[in-house]
Amino acid sequence: MGQGNKIKEGIALIEESCEKIGYKDPGYMSMLVELYLKSGKTDEGLRLVKELLEIVETKNKRDYEHELFRLKGELIMGSSANNQSEAEKCFQKAIEISRKQEAKSFELRAVTSICRLLQKHCKREEALGMLTEIYKSFTEGFDTKDLKE
Repeated sequence: MGQGNKIKEGIALIEESCEKIGYKDPGYMSMLVELYLKSGKTDEGLRLVKELLEIVETKNKRDYEHELFRLKGELIMGSSANNQSEAEKCFQKAIEISRKQEAKSFELRAVTSICRLLQKHCKREEALGMLTEIYKSFTEGFDTKDLKE
């Protein structure tokens, strides 16, 4: 079974389970947003992120808020409207929230995302500086996917 079929299966499973329980947990649903991103379903992903961020606000359930902003930025970059400044704002917000929550791994993901954006716009030195700074702050976990990347 190819990667595309596995992604479609994953989307169907998560959508079905959320329909059954009648609640969209932002942490759990961030996996669905990630699958929408990987499958190119940016409109669905952006719609869901908006909905999940509203849940975060109303229920004050902020555990995955940083990741939702990072994913929103990634979705914006992949959408037809590809708005660089809006994507960058999302990544900056994700970094800010990660720092407040002392969530280093999520901060790394957000920094990596903004660095990809900067690199696309010929700002390699700025991107390298940001990556170097966050990488140096780690003392363990060097075998994780995010740090290897």
